[in-house]
Amino acid sequence: MYHDIVEFAQGTPGWLHAFAETGTDAGLFVFAALYVLAGWRARARQPRDMALVLLGPVAVTLVYLLSEVIKIVVREDRPCRGLVTIAACPEAGDWSFPSNHAVIAAAAAGTLALAWRALAPFVLPLAALMAFSRVFVGVHYPHDVAAGFLLGVILAPLLVLLLVGAGTPVVRRWGSLLMAPAGDRSGQ
Repeated sequence: MYHDIVEFAQGTPGWLHAFAETGTDAGLFVFAALYVLAGWRARARQPRDMALVLLGPVAVTLVYLLSEVIKIVVREDRPCRGLVTIAACPEAGDWSFPSNHAVIAAAAAGTLALAWRALAPFVLPLAALMAFSRVFVGVHYPHDVAAGFLLGVILAPLLVLLLVGAGTPVVRRWGSLLMAPAGDRSGQ
């Protein structure tokens, strides 16, 4: 399957190559901007809503670190070694399984969808496209991105849900720095 995707990708236009190669990283900036917007939206809501937003990047970071540990344990070589691919093959020792880009994209999408459900139809397909682009450019096997996506989209929101009980009182205590005045919050 990897070879079929890479061969197909090589036959696509150059603009699509550039888009696929830079799109994954650019998508991470989109997620960062959405966290800012979600935080701005949450400031006029309940402290739990703000805690969900603030815990998202924490969970993304923790799940990313877990993926780094998994990479060190599994030590799967990248499929692009010795092959012509769209993107340059990362250096030896930069392991393939799981795809960190897929982990981060899926974790960000999952935690954003948890904090602001209306974003789910936008962020989840964006994360899937970002993950797929890693196979398209030739630097990951399909199972690398599938595992990374599942790791991120399941563990990061779960981690947020586990921590939100402890995070909400912190937001409530320090909320004057983050939240709109109580009378301006919807849902109260």
